[in-house]
Amino acid sequence: MTTYTTLIILSGLVIFSYLFDLVASKTKLPSVLLLLLLGIGLRLLVDNLNIQTFNFLKILPALGTVGLILIVFEGSLELKYDKDKNKVIKGAFLAALIMLLFTVTIISFIIYQITGQDLYLCFVNAIPFSVISSAIAIPSVAGLAKKSREFIIYESSFSDILGIILFNFAISNQHISASSFASLGLNTALILILSVLACIFLLYIMGKISHHIKFFLIISILILVYAIGQSYHLSSLILILSFGLFLNNADTIKYAWFKTIFIYENLSKDLVQLHQLSAESAFIIRTFFFVIFGFTMNIYQLDDQNIIVNGLLILISIYICRFTYLLIFKKDRVLPEGFVSPRGLISILLYYNLPASMKLPEISTAFLFVVVLGSSLVMSIGLIATKKGHKKETIEA
Repeated sequence: MTTYTTLIILSGLVIFSYLFDLVASKTKLPSVLLLLLLGIGLRLLVDNLNIQTFNFLKILPALGTVGLILIVFEGSLELKYDKDKNKVIKGAFLAALIMLLFTVTIISFIIYQITGQDLYLCFVNAIPFSVISSAIAIPSVAGLAKKSREFIIYESSFSDILGIILFNFAISNQHISASSFASLGLNTALILILSVLACIFLLYIMGKISHHIKFFLIISILILVYAIGQSYHLSSLILILSFGLFLNNADTIKYAWFKTIFIYENLSKDLVQLHQLSAESAFIIRTFFFVIFGFTMNIYQLDDQNIIVNGLLILISIYICRFTYLLIFKKDRVLPEGFVSPRGLISILLYYNLPASMKLPEISTAFLFVVVLGSSLVMSIGLIATKKGHKKETIEA
């Protein structure tokens, strides 16, 4: 494959992704679905033409991690804090926590019934299927009302963070003891302290950098700190969410000394540019990640009816858990929020980060693909149906 052929393919993927986003904005069909199908189509074409390709599985986790950082950062830059939102933030956190624990328990039991393996292994393998993907949820709710959109941004971001915390805790503590929880508490305290220091430091250097290349440096430092934290099993996604919130709300801090040292004249303009850059970078990374995931997926495994049936069983359990929680605790947020529970980038990342000794053969990438694809379809159908329902109510009124 020549250099020019590679450039044609890469630029073509970006153009297709842009067109898919336009389709998604009109139809509420997540562009991720179309990207996955494009990746599968390319794989079938490559197989039929017997073309030798690179082993993309080597770069998929790194690509996905960068995409996750950028998507959560982009979403957090849209959030403006005030005291009236404490209820929304608290509600979103509790929703993410309770639904994560409820869902992972149910899915662990389902995997146990499927595989008959040790409950600990079933629990670890259930975690990737139990986390809401902010990478899909946040872009998909752009057209919803402000309160619903903010709830989904907070909830999906908290779900990612809590899912990573639970995943790191589970794979590091096969035998749980008091010291396990002490270590978890210490790690959480460390990442919170690190987040505060990083937020202040990054805002300070943003005001001091006079070089025209500025925002990629900030994003690179963010990724560096995230990677260092994750290598020590710290939940560094807290730092990403905190920094976005901190930047977008720094001008509301009333301390005179803080404003003198940290708030500079062009901060608001810089925030607009940083948000635009992170959004466009996330778009590029998301494009290649989901196309590559579709490309590397062995679709021939989908001939196995057990994979389809078991995948649908997990999918049903996800929405039973979600609607049960919302109907009991959040009656004002059942629709359309109930349908917004996609599995995607974070699920794939956690799945590929499972140690080889903990992976269950029955829970394959095809199994994961069924859940990712199915949850995105349910979300898109649900959003379209509720949108039409609201329009009908408005016309009748």
